[in-house]
Amino acid sequence: MKRRFVLAALPAMLFTLTAAGKPRKPAPRPAPPPAPLGDVVRIEIVTELGTITADLFHKQAPITVRNVVRYIDSRRYDGTTFYRAMKLDWGEQPNGLIQMGIRDAAKLFPPIAHEPTSQTGIKHKAGTLSLARNAPGTGRADFSILMSDLESYDADPASDNPELRAGYAAFGQVVSGMDVARKIFEAPRSATEGVGLMKGQMLGPPIKVLRIRRLPAQPLPPVG
Repeated sequence: MKRRFVLAALPAMLFTLTAAGKPRKPAPRPAPPPAPLGDVVRIEIVTELGTITADLFHKQAPITVRNVVRYIDSRRYDGTTFYRAMKLDWGEQPNGLIQMGIRDAAKLFPPIAHEPTSQTGIKHKAGTLSLARNAPGTGRADFSILMSDLESYDADPASDNPELRAGYAAFGQVVSGMDVARKIFEAPRSATEGVGLMKGQMLGPPIKVLRIRRLPAQPLPPVG
């Protein structure tokens, strides 16, 4: 049966070669679907000064993490920059944050819903990743890495001030590479770049982000 099938198929194949003049190219294989997101998504931020590894807390901040991973998987962070270092002169040093993101508006996805810390339980500690925004619900691609604890960025539901009540959306934590974050924090700043509160906080030149990628899921530690 197999021999008859093979011989019967040959004339059809020869007809295809003759009619088209050349063999047909196989259809391109579709790209594999992105890996599903677990409770924690580990990422690698490769900059020109070194690599920062962070965990994104998908279970606690699903909207924010899915948004950031969408930018990562579409390679839209590749070639961007850390462009800001906010330095606070009070408290234990280093005190402040570094901020990176996409400066090309054509590469931005729509804004996402705000996930306050009162909802997620993720506090703004040293090494925390937090989504940048103007008003709540305007966050897109830009995010900060905190160099110190900044409790004022946590949501305060009892506040009469809408900004303090909303706080910022923390969504991850650096697990290695804070030394690289410190190098970015200490990079030269421009005396003229920036508008309003950001004037004097803009890095000059910005620090290049070569790429950001998801890393394989980490095995759970042994019990006991």
